[in-house]
Amino acid sequence: MQQEATKTMPIDVTSAGTGKAMAFCAPSGSGKTTLVKSLMAERNDVAFSISATNRAPRGTEVDGKDYHFMTTAVFQQRVDDGDFLEWEEVYPGRYYGTLKEAVLSIWERGMHVAFDVDVEGGIRLKELLGTRILTVFVQPPSLAVLAERLERRGTDSPSEIERRLAKAGREMKRAGFFDQILINDDLSVACNELSKTAGAYLNPSGSAS
Repeated sequence: MQQEATKTMPIDVTSAGTGKAMAFCAPSGSGKTTLVKSLMAERNDVAFSISATNRAPRGTEVDGKDYHFMTTAVFQQRVDDGDFLEWEEVYPGRYYGTLKEAVLSIWERGMHVAFDVDVEGGIRLKELLGTRILTVFVQPPSLAVLAERLERRGTDSPSEIERRLAKAGREMKRAGFFDQILINDDLSVACNELSKTAGAYLNPSGSAS
């Protein structure tokens, strides 16, 4: 893989359409995915940017719908070719990234882009896209509440939960780099707040989505 300094690839944000973007980042178990799905269901002017990863599909995941699944060799080659807007080694040997073509194709269709990315990826997207993107950090009320959610989910071993909590603690310290912090205590309240935030940013004139 290339060095840290080359993990972000410039993109001409004036080259395609007039759409904006929103990036959603959160510690695992914060409810981010549910919130993003709720927003996508109510808006017809937002398209999801499908991330690429070198991990294998899980369960019923479908290539090109849930992720663009690649081998490590292919992922590395596309990094070297400059195909990624941003990419991150989220866990040792596990890579995720945003393909430039995914973003440009959405803007060329006259739509806004929704990103669901790692915390560091969200920070990089803000650096690259500036005022054309609004970054939202979804935060649990506390690490104790997050631990309860992860345990109730029943998909992770105790050691995996411990690892996720340690990572969550580090990520929550990065929340200040985001445009907005959305605390997901009550899901319905958080969904409503996110809807209002998206409307104010994507349609500042008050026009309908």
